[in-house]
Amino acid sequence: MPTVVSAPAPSGQAEFEPSPLHRCDRCGAQAFMRAVNAGGQDLLFCGHHGRRHQPALAASGWSVTDRTDAINKTAGASTAFGA
Repeated sequence: MPTVVSAPAPSGQAEFEPSPLHRCDRCGAQAFMRAVNAGGQDLLFCGHHGRRHQPALAASGWSVTDRTDAINKTAGASTAFGA
């Protein structure tokens, strides 16, 4: 279940379900956090950058959804080799 760490997302926004295709807008790692503003624009972040930017985003009215609970829930390429 996602954790919303600031205001709810604007109406009409789909719930964020991270996938390997979602990449952090800061570093390119897999994204597990999503920030959405009132206009519907979104930013995706890895856990590291999401936690770093969340206070400023929330203070600016962005809704931040934290799905870091989904990290390592399913086998990815790195787990296939015993890493």
